[in-house]
Amino acid sequence: MNTKNIILSFAITCFILVSCKKEVAKVDLPVAKTQVSLAISGMTCEIGCAKTIQSKLSKKEGVLDAKVVFADSIATIEFDANKISEKDLIAFVDGIAGGDLYKASINKKEAHSCTESCKKDCDNKTATKMECKKDCKMACCADKKS
Repeated sequence: MNTKNIILSFAITCFILVSCKKEVAKVDLPVAKTQVSLAISGMTCEIGCAKTIQSKLSKKEGVLDAKVVFADSIATIEFDANKISEKDLIAFVDGIAGGDLYKASINKKEAHSCTESCKKDCDNKTATKMECKKDCKMACCADKKS
């Protein structure tokens, strides 16, 4: 009986030691903001395609901001490189709607960014430089025109 109690005590002690593991502290890395521009083929409409892709990208873990411009077939995505990669984003977009509709790739063209002076010229309707006139017609400046 004494041997039985020793074995039972040893088993209980082992069980307690094994089940009381220390939790490993989760280390949060600082956000590594990165931006990528993806060319997306297969979009046929602004609301059903572009807005759906933008909405799904915005909800993806690691994505900080996503904008999809249907007219240019471009998605501009700001993401945390510590949580997700460009390849993951491409695979994610390719997989939307069952993986049969959209095909994403890195946009090789330089992303357009409206300059602050051109935006002011567009607001005041005084754009005279050719590059500013073109700038005013771009999607990022379209909301500045009235």
